[in-house]
Amino acid sequence: MSQSDFIKKYKRNKRFIKVMQFLILLSFIVIWQILSSTNVINSFIYSSPYNVFITIKNLAISKELFTHIFTTLSEIFISFVLGISLGLFIAILFYECPTLAKIFDPYLTVLNSLPKVALGPIIIIIFGANTKSIIIMALLINLIVSIISIYSGLKETDKVRLKMFDTFKATKWQKLKMLVLPSAYNSIIASLKLNISLTLIGVITGEFLVSKSGIGYLIIYGTQVFNLDLVISGIIILLVISYILYKGVILLEKILIKTY
Repeated sequence: MSQSDFIKKYKRNKRFIKVMQFLILLSFIVIWQILSSTNVINSFIYSSPYNVFITIKNLAISKELFTHIFTTLSEIFISFVLGISLGLFIAILFYECPTLAKIFDPYLTVLNSLPKVALGPIIIIIFGANTKSIIIMALLINLIVSIISIYSGLKETDKVRLKMFDTFKATKWQKLKMLVLPSAYNSIIASLKLNISLTLIGVITGEFLVSKSGIGYLIIYGTQVFNLDLVISGIIILLVISYILYKGVILLEKILIKTY
């Protein structure tokens, strides 16, 4: 097979995957609407694509939609940047001081397995029912995973190459910048992808507890007033946000590949 034939086959396969993904989504929406319209499913509980569209449209007209989306996105951005920055810093600290890593290892394991929602009341009492509590909740969920993931990648650095750098009397900073971090590139990227998902979960969990705006607040409010159209609309908006954020991380990965 020639290179041009391979490229054509690859592009056809890529188009086929995109078309199938779209058809699956379209089929789901059509079937959902038909089942709801024919009362096969209870439209009050399960809503319908049309009701969801009208709900989102009304939120957009009243400009509430953009306020809630902006609130959630700003909380996600702050929590994500803090989580990945602190995670990278602490992972490097553990790498440079393995004894410190061994001391904190059981605590990280226990905290990672602890349901963070259980800490919700304590967080609210300490930081108040505000955005700070939401960001702290998100950090509790994404930070420990980031530390563990990045630290594991740093430890996989080739020992032979490290000895070679030592032979040339490289400083710790030179080894870190030119060998250790590039070697852990895949782990850092994987941590970014995982971190953005966990950050979204943490922010929405925090909004469930204390927020007065945001997509999580919309979902909780819809539940309280038995407006299931609003609840499902909020869930769909979250799915869209999640997809966009994931694509954003993929774009960041491509930029980093070109840069480094």
